[in-house]
Amino acid sequence: MGRRGNNCVSVEEMNRQREFIYLVKELNKGKLKKFQLNTYGCQMNENDSERLSGMLNQMGYIETENIGESDLIIYNTCCVRENAELKVYGHLGSLKRLKREKPDMIIAVCGCMTQQKEVVEHIREKYSHVDLIFGTHNLYKFPELLYSALSSGESIVDIWDSYGLVAEDIPIERKDRVKAWVTIMYGCNNFCSYCIVPYVRGRERSRQPERILEEIRELGQEGYKEVTLLGQNVNSYGKDLDTGIGFSDLLREVNKISGIERIRFMTSHPKDLSDDLIAAVRDCEKVCEHIHLPVQAGSSRILKEMNRKYTKEQYLELVDKIKNSINGVALTTDIIVGYPGETEEDFDDTLDVVRKVRFDMAYTFLYSKRTGTPAANKEDQVPEDVKKERFERLIEVQNRISRENNEKLLDEEVEVLVEGVSKTNKNVLSGRTRTNKIVNFKGNEELIGKLVKVRINKIQTWSLEGTVI
Repeated sequence: MGRRGNNCVSVEEMNRQREFIYLVKELNKGKLKKFQLNTYGCQMNENDSERLSGMLNQMGYIETENIGESDLIIYNTCCVRENAELKVYGHLGSLKRLKREKPDMIIAVCGCMTQQKEVVEHIREKYSHVDLIFGTHNLYKFPELLYSALSSGESIVDIWDSYGLVAEDIPIERKDRVKAWVTIMYGCNNFCSYCIVPYVRGRERSRQPERILEEIRELGQEGYKEVTLLGQNVNSYGKDLDTGIGFSDLLREVNKISGIERIRFMTSHPKDLSDDLIAAVRDCEKVCEHIHLPVQAGSSRILKEMNRKYTKEQYLELVDKIKNSINGVALTTDIIVGYPGETEEDFDDTLDVVRKVRFDMAYTFLYSKRTGTPAANKEDQVPEDVKKERFERLIEVQNRISRENNEKLLDEEVEVLVEGVSKTNKNVLSGRTRTNKIVNFKGNEELIGKLVKVRINKIQTWSLEGTVI
């Protein structure tokens, strides 16, 4: 196999962007330049922001939490939920005064929101103080775009409608020293009727397997203990390549890499989760016994309306197959409440699935209209008060199940990868089990990055407490 496939940005273009990194650094020579990067949305956005940070570090910028001292402020946006968009608009509005005080400061907006034409028009009309707007497909061109904004003093808008190419060798500044995100593919071909992702992230493009493995080998050499393989639908990995390597094959190859102790992945689409993938999770000792398997709804009728391509019965059969094959597996899911046309009977089906599967955790959402998706045009929208009442009932059922699942671990000994100091209690360390449960415990910070045995002595709904053995 060659080092680059036909779906990759050329070596020449990536070298060109390195030249712009140098040019920006020269523009800022002798000046201490600071940036603030605000990220919304999924882990793929987090991974994109790590690459933006990597490029900025090479351009001589340092990160700051103080917005007032920032020379560059970036919003890497999400458009899956309306609330995330509203937050971005609110922040952009609040920057008008700061921009007047610091006219040389650059304000940039990128990510999924900007792939929507109406959003770009809205930003240009209502937030004219924004200097740079770019999208998801040309993130690798950020050095060139930033140089243009800095040197011209004009607003730059560069959005690509096409899905673009896979860019390798982008500098990266990872936010974590124990765990790492590794994007293995971009885009989505599923076109669920409620989802904007295929329109803003484009069609599926897989990275070449040798480049993924090369990145993970380097992570192992650098001391990282865990990698999470990312894709909108990781189960589809490799279908657009001619390598003959599918996702289960990739897992088996990653499992061989020295230094890496744990492997996770997300997200899996139920319609594409194969017997071979279940076998790979079962047989690869480094692959964690945790599968995030979004069901979205329990009603077969609603699932059909959503274009999910499986029924309630098929989903439950798949869950049985997973549980019978993978000992101690934990399942988590996504659920949408109040999809257009959802009846009380449909919602009861969702509760039925939750009770039968007994998810360890469910990420639950009220249905949110997304302009450009088929579901947004449906006339039978569920009233907000009905959605909220159903949402509360779902939360009550799932919280009870989550706690009951955790109670089974009381007095049990579990393996924990120590991730760092707890975010909620600076006096304790925090880590996760192989099944992705958060465990808090007292211990020396020298344990960070290590696998330790912890005996669980206290149960919470969303976390566990224990003592290092």
